[in-house]
Amino acid sequence: MPLEPSEVKHIASLARIGLTDEEIEMFGDQLSQILEQFEVLNELDTSGVTPTAHAGGLQTIMRDDLTEDSLDSEDVLKNAPRREGEFFRVNAVLEE
Repeated sequence: MPLEPSEVKHIASLARIGLTDEEIEMFGDQLSQILEQFEVLNELDTSGVTPTAHAGGLQTIMRDDLTEDSLDSEDVLKNAPRREGEFFRVNAVLEE
């Protein structure tokens, strides 16, 4: 089923993309072809497939959240080009 120009305009506005009328027609055709390819998936029998959150068999890749000693603030500030007390001094990035 072809996408309506209003649907293509809506998708473009969500992506913050300005399109000409020619581009709306061209991308509408292309998006319709892509969606037709996905329709093939609706024809697959997935009744014997266990639902998963992701296709791979990944285990947790997060490491344990362990505390450990950190650098001493004086050692860190030795490399600072400018400092103010225990802080790095940087140029202002916002106007007052």
